[in-house]
Amino acid sequence: MRKPDLSSPTRTILPALWGFAFLSYLLRTNIAVAQQFMARELSLDTIQVGYIFTAFLVGYTIFQVPAGILGDRFGPRVVLLITGLGWATTTLFTGVTPGLLIRNSAAALVALLVIRFLHGIEESATYPVAMTAVSAWFPASQYALLNSLIFTGSTLGAAFGPPLVASLMNSFGWRATFYWTALLPLVLALIWWNVTPGRPDRGVSERAGFADGSWRALLLKWNVLLLSLSYLLYCYAISIFVYWLFKYLVDVRHLSVVNGGWATSLPWIVASGAVPLFGYLTNGVSHRIGKLPGRRLVAASCLVIAAALMFAGAEAVHLSTALVTISLSVGLLFSTEAPYWSTAIDLAPDHSGAASGLMNLAGNLGGVLSTLLVPVLVTYFGWFIALLSGSVFALFGALLWFFIRAEPQASLTSLVD
Repeated sequence: MRKPDLSSPTRTILPALWGFAFLSYLLRTNIAVAQQFMARELSLDTIQVGYIFTAFLVGYTIFQVPAGILGDRFGPRVVLLITGLGWATTTLFTGVTPGLLIRNSAAALVALLVIRFLHGIEESATYPVAMTAVSAWFPASQYALLNSLIFTGSTLGAAFGPPLVASLMNSFGWRATFYWTALLPLVLALIWWNVTPGRPDRGVSERAGFADGSWRALLLKWNVLLLSLSYLLYCYAISIFVYWLFKYLVDVRHLSVVNGGWATSLPWIVASGAVPLFGYLTNGVSHRIGKLPGRRLVAASCLVIAAALMFAGAEAVHLSTALVTISLSVGLLFSTEAPYWSTAIDLAPDHSGAASGLMNLAGNLGGVLSTLLVPVLVTYFGWFIALLSGSVFALFGALLWFFIRAEPQASLTSLVD
């Protein structure tokens, strides 16, 4: 194997990290499209499909911190190689296990729950280990720009995943969507191994915040808890679109499978443009009126307007109106990411990893709540109430921003010690 050329890691490592972000969303949303045929063949109802989605999120949520520790200990090269190989394996078995390897319907459901739980564990390494790679191979002056570029991989993965999977499913069946998409992480893992050296140029940063007792200190900080709760409410709202938008467009708006896939991509295309735009806007506003007031203004405004647009989309009679309002809503929701993550770092500058981890843990719990509650609301009250719940959660998330106050410059060290 040739020696990796790291003369410019932006030409080697950065595209690979972008690829991991892209595939992480493509491989978590492929089942949201495939379930349209998959549920019918396996006799799964909407609530059972929600359980399958939840199994992924449970694994993804509870293993975020361990995955970050593994990345620090063994380095991003090894951990992301194993991650990519794991993605390929669990994606393949999602297609081949239920109905083929296991024919009993109850056993097949249990198998799917286990496989998607394992896939969630594997995906939990994506962002913490990618951040380890960025800190190891790039100068600190480039962190913000690099992270924003990597994050566009997530939105574009969510954008192009549904039409790709829908086209495969329409032509070859739902199982083929998992067979073909399983090849992508396998190829990416091999590329990653080839472009990265055995050891980073600089030492892997220590995640002291996860090991030195700062979790207990952070749990005593009211501002961090408020931010985490607000992030939970935001993640509930955005998870409705991540996991249920395709089904909503096909079942309620009566789009075909292929057209539903393309329509599902529109909000994420909007988000791909909105996220860097509002990130730039956040920096400008924060420079003028202060960091926390500026971030509060952008985040709360985006959440309130997104909530209104979500409600308008649910009530819209015409499909075009619904698509426009929902797309704008998703774009605005995702645009709150920069204010959230920047504020988490500022609220605990000496333990930013722990604060960010706590906030992200809360956010994933919001996703778990969404995958459990939305199918129940759909079954008993209909899609309008399910979408309305997202609007309500987003509004409360915006409200909590106004109770967060700027932290004094003193560090958390005294609390931890």
